[in-house]
Amino acid sequence: MTFVAKPKVHHPKLPLNEIGLTRRDYEGPVSTLCAGCGHDSVSAAIIAACAELSLPPHRFAKVSGIGCSSKTPSYFLSKSHGFNSVHGRMPSVATGANLANRDLYCIGVSGDGDSASIGLGQFAHIVRRRINMLYIVDNNGTYGLTKGQFSATNDKGSTSKKGAPNLYEPIDLVSMALQIGASFVGRSFSGDKKQLVPLIKAALMHKGFAFLDVISPCVAFNNHNGSTKSYDYVRDHSGSVVVTDYHLPHEEITADYAPGTTEDVQMPDGSTLRLSKLDDSFDPHDRVSALTYVQRRQAEGEVVTGLLYVDPEASDCHEVMGTVKRPLNEFEAAELCPGNDVLAGINESFR
Repeated sequence: MTFVAKPKVHHPKLPLNEIGLTRRDYEGPVSTLCAGCGHDSVSAAIIAACAELSLPPHRFAKVSGIGCSSKTPSYFLSKSHGFNSVHGRMPSVATGANLANRDLYCIGVSGDGDSASIGLGQFAHIVRRRINMLYIVDNNGTYGLTKGQFSATNDKGSTSKKGAPNLYEPIDLVSMALQIGASFVGRSFSGDKKQLVPLIKAALMHKGFAFLDVISPCVAFNNHNGSTKSYDYVRDHSGSVVVTDYHLPHEEITADYAPGTTEDVQMPDGSTLRLSKLDDSFDPHDRVSALTYVQRRQAEGEVVTGLLYVDPEASDCHEVMGTVKRPLNEFEAAELCPGNDVLAGINESFR
């Protein structure tokens, strides 16, 4: 892969965050994706979120599979750890990275083909395992690298660039994530930075599996009239049910919303999620109601965006498995493999 380096010279008065870094310190090389690709907007939102949270880039592990979306980790957090895995197998790599070093922030970036087709089984089981990570799907409903075939998330009746209709029902990854146990589920639009950045910030700091489905139009093959993943369609048919604002524990919490419209959710790490309900019938704490609401609106052709579900008392895989606090990558071989006698004792205890 060819990378185009960005100029090292930048404005001397760029603002610094709390650890003395500028936004440029969270960037990567120049993107080689098509001009106007929604995926670049998602990368920009990740950069903004990490910079605003003042998180050290070297404490990130970013993983991906195969596809246009899976190229994007190259374009953000250049000073972090990264692994570009094989098609649909990113969840296995993310699981291993998290178990080896629980102190890293993990971002997995995948696509609708990578997660909803070849990687569907892997996606389902990483949700069930409650890996502590942010899993982002750049969802454009098409296979961009192979010139525009429908992906499994493309809506039935949506047409290709050549006018052919999609004959099959779509796989909705949001509904799947809600059904099988994700403790943080959101959907956004790559063109809505105001909504997307706070969602990413909250998801990064969430303890447990956080899933974000981001509608990210493909300007080359799926941005035409008849596509339900185009910029125009999403803008005309999206509706936000909850506006999310994220507050770090040490920041003053303020509100300028009318009484009765705002709810603060205290998270286990001391941070605060501020939820402003735009639809009084929607409850982001009720998994079943959230799933029903999403599917009902989907049947009406609407794209529901915002924070769809959050469990403020969520747990992650380390709590479930009772792992040690010390990251496994710090153990010596003798500690990880104590010998046959110890193994025999463990096996005997299960008889």
